[in-house]
Amino acid sequence: MNLTDLRIFVSVARSPSLAAAALETHLTPSAVSKALKRLEENVGMPLFDRSAKALVLNQSGTFLLARAQNLLALADQAKADLLGGRASIECRIGGPAVLLWRHGRAVGEALQDWSHASLRMQAMFEDEALAALLRGDLNAAIVTQEAIEGRGEDLSEEWAITPLGSVVQHLVGGKRHPLVEQLAAAAGSRRKAAGALLQATTEQVLAHDFACPPRSMFCGVQRGARSDGWRDDRLPRKIRYWTDDIHLLLGFVKSGAALAYLPDFALEDEELVRIHVSDCAYQCVEQVALVWNKAHAAGWLHQLAGALA
Repeated sequence: MNLTDLRIFVSVARSPSLAAAALETHLTPSAVSKALKRLEENVGMPLFDRSAKALVLNQSGTFLLARAQNLLALADQAKADLLGGRASIECRIGGPAVLLWRHGRAVGEALQDWSHASLRMQAMFEDEALAALLRGDLNAAIVTQEAIEGRGEDLSEEWAITPLGSVVQHLVGGKRHPLVEQLAAAAGSRRKAAGALLQATTEQVLAHDFACPPRSMFCGVQRGARSDGWRDDRLPRKIRYWTDDIHLLLGFVKSGAALAYLPDFALEDEELVRIHVSDCAYQCVEQVALVWNKAHAAGWLHQLAGALA
């Protein structure tokens, strides 16, 4: 049993087809089939139930998959630790697109000490990211504390949780939005007000259209008008634009067509302005963390978590 065949086996087990696994491993389908046959001969039993259309893991294959992932993780950990800064590292981090947007730059900067490192950030909702981490498909997941607590007793004892701070939702408008222009003019001048906090009442805000995702940007659950954390049960809005695409949503806001309730780091965009609702007492806050497998982590992942903390 060699590591190369085990790596191919793991790729086939998590791929929708043999052809997809061949693409992932940069091999021909024939070479992948031969590797699987070698491995099955080595262990002395079939690992897949074969049909004309698919390969499906059988009980023996499922048993071997968990061990194979552990062996590969330990092998990668040992190699990376031996080579240090010369190691060829593929850092795979998954999580909601909005959280990858926030932390992607910091992750990239933390990997600068490894000249041969590559960063693969995979957008997926929180439960999917934690499941991928459990399978060994990811090195780490960026998720909210609510998602971690939701796993309850299913949370792996091998996982480490590194707090990454909080995400606060703010009411945001584009500089060309009528309300922003009105508030900026009242504050003195648009140029001065752009860097200041604009103040508005709920009556002023609710007179305008909103853009909103129909699903939570974090967990992907369909929550309709409350998907972004705004309390529509108390302050019902006119939601004119619905989209799960954060870039499309930002387009509606930047054009001045709508307001939106967005994470605080969206305000790094100079085209966006925060509007403080003076007579609104609540605020939506999410705690965020990096979740990673400490038991199988090479030194570079320990250092990455420390740099992000």
